[in-house]
Amino acid sequence: MLSIDLRGKRAFVAGVADDGGFGFAIAKALAEAGASVCVGTWPPALGIFENMLRRGKLDESMTLASGEKMTFERVYPLDAEYDTLESAPADIRESKRYRERGDFSIEGVKNALLADFGEGCLDIVVHSLANGPEVKNPLLETSRHGYLAAIGASAYSFTALVQQLGPLVRPGGSFVGLTYLAAERVVPGYGGGMSTAKAALESDTRVLAFEAGRKWGHRKASVPPRAAPRPFASRAASAIGFIGRMIDYYAANSPLPEALTAAEVGNTAAFLCSPLASGITGETLHVDKGYNTMAVPADVQGILEALAKS
Repeated sequence: MLSIDLRGKRAFVAGVADDGGFGFAIAKALAEAGASVCVGTWPPALGIFENMLRRGKLDESMTLASGEKMTFERVYPLDAEYDTLESAPADIRESKRYRERGDFSIEGVKNALLADFGEGCLDIVVHSLANGPEVKNPLLETSRHGYLAAIGASAYSFTALVQQLGPLVRPGGSFVGLTYLAAERVVPGYGGGMSTAKAALESDTRVLAFEAGRKWGHRKASVPPRAAPRPFASRAASAIGFIGRMIDYYAANSPLPEALTAAEVGNTAAFLCSPLASGITGETLHVDKGYNTMAVPADVQGILEALAKS
């Protein structure tokens, strides 16, 4: 019987700060499959996250199917907007929430992984990062600063992770990231350059699948498959003011008319990171109950009739 077996593998999941998002769900699915998991957490949220872990606030969420409690091998400070500590502005480095965290850059995480585990210490890298400071602004009202900030935090950060962590990943490993349907379709309200950032992320995935695959000769760095989930009510998604209505709309108009769960995205990521997906690379895989296949709303006939009567 085929099964996902990641025993003996180590994963680094960038973008876990609570138990409510896709990053946590992916970390849990990888742990369910037997992998050891390290996470990277945004420094301003790290203290709260560490406190929740220490006080057992997340114990229920971290309980695996076996009844055992998932543990993180390491929790590293990570602000993926900065490739090196020196590239972070002085006011960031000296702020209270950052200065006691050491090197919180992508290079800092690489060096910490090397110090803790040595060369060839990773098998899986997950990019669950996105930030658009002007996400509520229509593109026509987005500033250059906001637009470029969205690209840097949500797209280039993936490239930087591959650059820095690629050499640490053992043969047969994988890079996996999260994109969104707004890369392909217009989603009003998802602004501030975020749709552009997701499109860039998908394009970079295809290019990196070729470049890193040829350079390192293994799927992990060469082939970053991308899962494209539909809306989910995570803390990050709350920045989109009407996320609840979006979730209801997707559920009502998908071929499988039910809410998407974070666990379903996590399980898909675990598959992509497993030997069962060794032939997949550079792909965008939609995890959305089939919504992306729909050209019109499920009740288009009723909508047209209502419009005709109005």
